[in-house]
Amino acid sequence: MKNDKINRKGFVFKQYKAPSQTPFEKLFEIFKELITHTSGDFDEAIDWLRELDKEYKLTTEDYTIDDFIEDLKAKGYIREEIKPDGSNGTAITAKTERAIRQAALDQIFGKIKRSGSGNHKSKGVGAGDEHTGDFRNYQFGDALDKVSMTESLRNAQVNNGIGDFRLTEDDLVVEETMHKSQMSTVLMIDISHSMILYGEDRITPAKKVAMALAELITTRYPKDTLDILVFGNDAWPIKIADLPYLQVGPYHTNTVAGLQLAMDLLRRKRNTNKQIFMITDGKPSCLQMPDGTYYKNSVGLDENIINKCYGMAQQARKLHIPITTFMIAQDPYLMQFVREFTQANQGKAFYTGLKGLGEMIFEDYETNRKKRIKG
Repeated sequence: MKNDKINRKGFVFKQYKAPSQTPFEKLFEIFKELITHTSGDFDEAIDWLRELDKEYKLTTEDYTIDDFIEDLKAKGYIREEIKPDGSNGTAITAKTERAIRQAALDQIFGKIKRSGSGNHKSKGVGAGDEHTGDFRNYQFGDALDKVSMTESLRNAQVNNGIGDFRLTEDDLVVEETMHKSQMSTVLMIDISHSMILYGEDRITPAKKVAMALAELITTRYPKDTLDILVFGNDAWPIKIADLPYLQVGPYHTNTVAGLQLAMDLLRRKRNTNKQIFMITDGKPSCLQMPDGTYYKNSVGLDENIINKCYGMAQQARKLHIPITTFMIAQDPYLMQFVREFTQANQGKAFYTGLKGLGEMIFEDYETNRKKRIKG
């Protein structure tokens, strides 16, 4: 009796070896983080890198910070420019901006695989084009390309045996699919002065989340749309390429202006599914009056201002635009405002610190993909 070879499968444990990186790659990982914190200021980022090098010995005599800068130029990550004061300077390029967004995506959302189609599931199961992994019996009228041949052949073997193999209509099964939907999202970012108060940098995590979300949508869901706006005393849209350079200003918080602009942007979209994500850490404290002047009140919750916010939330609800608020503060009176604001819109709210903000936004974005919002 011959001994047949047996293929054995199991676990193989080996000592972990860190991925091999060149000196440039090691420094570039740190540089991408620094350039985000410095809002695109190359000189400041390099100063920080030199200080880190002194403390942690990041470079050697064979590869210095100056060598790294020359490589950045040679690889197209930085360029020479003339500053407003007429002096020569260095700035990052679009290639670096893309690298920063990809780094934010990897850091916050993980190594997410790209999807070739770029659309999302809705709740309705039927003759769609998104596979679910569920099967049902073949019915007259089902397209042949929806028949699962593997499952159907298995059924034929079970039902009829291998010796007298037959494939009948009763053996055929079809994999369920779901209709795909598209989503239009507006991301609102608070850039009021409180985003850097109390010794806590809140704007950098917000920027990272925005860059990660932008990279996620453009690579995995290219048929979706993402508009980004910032709001302080006023609100204005910004481009994805502007995100690394985003800074806070000496502003109050005009939430109403942000919501007005967000809804104006979404009204122009043809997609049925629309939503607003709002990242903020402070209470609404500013309104623009009809004559163009600004009404500001940073003491407590101003009834006139918050009532305007509630009105905007209700208006968005009538337009079938849910608002998800990510509140980077946990003051009881602010949480009460957010609860009432969310109730007026029938949206959602998350009360969070900076840790885990990106994961929550990603999960909520993915969850909303599966909902079909009727317009």
